[in-house]
Amino acid sequence: MTVAIMTDNQSGIFPEEGKKLGVYILRMPFFLDGKQYYENETITAQEFFDRMEHNPDMEFSTSMPPAGEVLSMWKEALKTHDEVVYIPMSSGLSSSCETATLLAQQFDGKVQVVNNQRISLTQRQSVYDAMTLRDQGKSAKEIKDILEAEKFNSSIYIMVGSLDYLKRGGRVTPAAALLGGLLRIRPILQIQGEKLDAFAKARSLKAAKKIMFDALHKDLDGRFKPFVDKKEMEVYISYTHGQPEQVKQWFEEVKTEFSDFNVTQDPLSLSISCHTGPGCLGIGCARKVV
Repeated sequence: MTVAIMTDNQSGIFPEEGKKLGVYILRMPFFLDGKQYYENETITAQEFFDRMEHNPDMEFSTSMPPAGEVLSMWKEALKTHDEVVYIPMSSGLSSSCETATLLAQQFDGKVQVVNNQRISLTQRQSVYDAMTLRDQGKSAKEIKDILEAEKFNSSIYIMVGSLDYLKRGGRVTPAAALLGGLLRIRPILQIQGEKLDAFAKARSLKAAKKIMFDALHKDLDGRFKPFVDKKEMEVYISYTHGQPEQVKQWFEEVKTEFSDFNVTQDPLSLSISCHTGPGCLGIGCARKVV
């Protein structure tokens, strides 16, 4: 029995890399002033952030992929595979997972949709885990069950450069965003399971980094310690495009702070950046299925 692995580009995996990995990649659209774009196809990261900088009133929004594109990719995968495992972005952040689960009912169990509350680098880790499990001979249903059982074995903290984009998305009030801007507050968000929640506030970049370091240390030394002892935890950094020197410094700082762990990095997708805006730095961890 052969199993195809599929995810969306919120994982940070795009079609070119997907081909190398043997993974099907679904493109996630986003909109700038009502016009639809696809990252790396109809707009580059540089163009995206240039528009964000020079058009402060531009409307940014995201959307789940058209149902027809999802169905088409499943059907294409099933031409050469017996089953499909689809790992979409967290159901707490998008309705695409719920929609895909409903669509999969048409395929008599041949398509298994994983609802494991992952996004960005932790979602990428789920793809790697699915590949490992597939190579071990697991069925699509078995892979889905294992990945969903692991959904809370990950953690993400992300510092947002401005409250303005969270205000546009309705996550903070206009008054709070204005006050935050005046006080130069750097909000820190967390993803523990399905939701993106407020975690802390810092008055400087240095303070924000320390808060994120302390939070991840607490996770690794506490609830994830059994996995740490078995060398099963991976540490990651994420960031928005356009700040190479700051990202380089952040990567080196994280590698030094978490020297006992393998640390990897990946930029946030432009779809995610629609909600966070520029200037983001993040850190996270996830258990690696072995």
